[in-house]
Amino acid sequence: MRSAYALHENRVTLGCFRVGTSFYALDVAQLREVVRWQAPTPLPRAPRLIEGLIDLRGAVVPGVDLGRALDAVPVQIGASARCAIVELDGLVMGLVVDAAEGVLSVEVGSLEDPPALTTHAGYEVVRAIVRRPDAPPVLLLSLEHVLESVYRSAMDPGEEAA
Repeated sequence: MRSAYALHENRVTLGCFRVGTSFYALDVAQLREVVRWQAPTPLPRAPRLIEGLIDLRGAVVPGVDLGRALDAVPVQIGASARCAIVELDGLVMGLVVDAAEGVLSVEVGSLEDPPALTTHAGYEVVRAIVRRPDAPPVLLLSLEHVLESVYRSAMDPGEEAA
């Protein structure tokens, strides 16, 4: 899968984010921009992972809490919260994260595959792992699998039926 990355001289450039205490990344080829978080407008009867709609300079974009999409801790909205505007196959959405952590450029050869047990068990949301000296690893996400979880949430009646 490493050939799917946007390469520049055997390096891949990743946009890094924090959700809870974990660090995630996306290939910058899928990342349009990162903007300050804004309260979404609720969208009635939307799939449960879509928080609502975000008005992005005249364009309406669905907002997804990345923490909830990863079955992790929901994003804690604070001064550092951001929305990563991503695009995949013509679909645009905003991924809400606790903080943007900058850009990381790494050698393609330094990307490690996730542990075999996780991939054999059907876990494919993490495409690769970037280990860093004296820092937690960065998990490179598969945007395709994040989007798939949003689709599945439309078929999964309410974890939040209140």
